[in-house]
Amino acid sequence: MTTRINKKIKGYQVLGNETKAAPETPAAATQAAAPEASEFKVIQMHEKLERPEILIGCTYKIKSPLFEHALYVTVNDIVLNAGTEFEMRRPFEIFINSKNMDHFQWIVALTRIMSAVFRKGGDVTFLVEELKAVFDPRGGYFKAGGVYMPSIVAELGNIIETHLTMIGLLKGAELSEAQKQLIAEKRAAYERKGAKKNSEISTAGEMGGAMVGEEAENYAAPQSSSSRRRPGSTESGEAAEASSDAGAFPPGAMMCGKCNTQALVLLDGCQTCLNCGYSKCG
Repeated sequence: MTTRINKKIKGYQVLGNETKAAPETPAAATQAAAPEASEFKVIQMHEKLERPEILIGCTYKIKSPLFEHALYVTVNDIVLNAGTEFEMRRPFEIFINSKNMDHFQWIVALTRIMSAVFRKGGDVTFLVEELKAVFDPRGGYFKAGGVYMPSIVAELGNIIETHLTMIGLLKGAELSEAQKQLIAEKRAAYERKGAKKNSEISTAGEMGGAMVGEEAENYAAPQSSSSRRRPGSTESGEAAEASSDAGAFPPGAMMCGKCNTQALVLLDGCQTCLNCGYSKCG
């Protein structure tokens, strides 16, 4: 029988609830059993986390013309919640070693501060941008591949970025398939343009070589063997061979302001980067 309550309720008591009623639906049954099953506690990175006896890591080599000896950067990682679905790998400490002791003080200070930031937890990816924004007043240098590094500290930031991308803490700026196809088309067009120009230069050289007699001998005599151009050989090919250490991009390419790579060429009246696809014409 239904009873209507017209007064304010000050308290209540449940009678006849000795046996627990069964859940009406399977979802309710799962929700009822969840508090008993979920006893696992997810461990997050924090500064009071003790260092394990063994850590995994990677060592990177920095060979710069600014230093006589190479720098070896080791980044060690800690694995949290190993063997579970919440397993994650986070940087724990960093070491820099070199035979060059001139910069020992700032190297030790930098590694201690960075290790402290790693152990603090939270978002540590801001270190990448902060380190890459450091410029050497004496000037930077080009790495293999034509990538410009404004300082040693900036290359250290590049290494941290590479490591964080490898362990999944950063997402790499990968080009889409459409961008890769566009860059391949631009590069092929530039190479065809260069080949056409070289063929015209070679044809003009063959016509100049048709001189005979004393005039031809007088023309060829002052030229040294290193300055003579053999049929089929071009200056761009020799320049490409000489600059093979700078990367696989055409010789004479300028530095791109977006990716800091020496891959910016003039194509169809517009500066176009053959590495990242950047174009000043949009």
